[in-house]
Amino acid sequence: MSGFQAAACSFPGQQSFNGTVFPFVYQADNAVASLESALAWIASQREYLLSLSTLHGAVLFRGFPLTNAEDFDAFVAAFAIENFPYQRSLSNAVRVNFTERVFSANEAPPTVKILLHHEMAQTPLFPATLLFFCEIAAEQGGATPICRSDILFDRLQRECPDFIDSLQRRGLKYSNVMPGANDPKSGMGRSWQSTLGVESKAQAESRLQELGYSWQWLEGDCLRATTPVLPAVREVSPGRYTLFNQLIAAYAGWSDERNDPSSAIRHGDDSKLDAGAVAKMIDLSMELTFDVAWQAGDAVLIDNTVAMHGRKPFTGKRRVLASLGNMHTHQFNSAAVVSP
Repeated sequence: MSGFQAAACSFPGQQSFNGTVFPFVYQADNAVASLESALAWIASQREYLLSLSTLHGAVLFRGFPLTNAEDFDAFVAAFAIENFPYQRSLSNAVRVNFTERVFSANEAPPTVKILLHHEMAQTPLFPATLLFFCEIAAEQGGATPICRSDILFDRLQRECPDFIDSLQRRGLKYSNVMPGANDPKSGMGRSWQSTLGVESKAQAESRLQELGYSWQWLEGDCLRATTPVLPAVREVSPGRYTLFNQLIAAYAGWSDERNDPSSAIRHGDDSKLDAGAVAKMIDLSMELTFDVAWQAGDAVLIDNTVAMHGRKPFTGKRRVLASLGNMHTHQFNSAAVVSP
């Protein structure tokens, strides 16, 4: 491995939960090591590093010799994770691919705040693993907040048990309006053609029916789509539960010229969410958030079922890239809604 070494280290603001730290941090000991030696180290440690991301939620890599999208692509490949191409996803966001595995984290304007969420938890298809890489750090702001949703589940279960029970028993449904053409001004501006991988309205309806969605065509070639009932809680391991959903982002952040957060999310039986409990969930998530203040070359490995992420507004040029791994599928029936 040509002398490359990285050591686990403590980090300012790092959180501790039940014998784990958040995020787990690796600092490269040799900043001038070759990319090849760093990749060999990742490959030799891949199973351990992936297990760390599940145990701790996220692993931050600092000082590694990563400079551009191609380096990050090779970094992702070293983990030998099955690629989940962004084009196959049902995500709302407009993104630009740089390689088959690597794309921009979000093309929304820098003034747009992206609230905490699990990637694609509002769709039937979601990635198990996320990787981020900072090519260019913002002049000011632009941190990526991350939050342990298993810890959030535990806290909310103690403080709002009825709400947790409702989420487990009834699940969630999400509605959003997709434009007829990509709208990069919005954090959820991906067109229905791109989102569904179709060219015509007939093809869109066929795809939505296959996925279990309901839908409505609107003026301006827009499409309102509503998901089937999706679970709001997942079991990570026996007895360990996590709030795996897009509740915070949908309830408080899905807003643009087409979308109103007040109609973005409901329980699976179409009842409204408890506003007080949602407010408590948001407050607790802010309390539990760690801000990844990017430095150029940083990379983060996230278990998407354990940790949420977002984006804070920024000034100046910022380029954070992303990659998805291992496509999973939500179950649509009540058996998928777990309870302890």
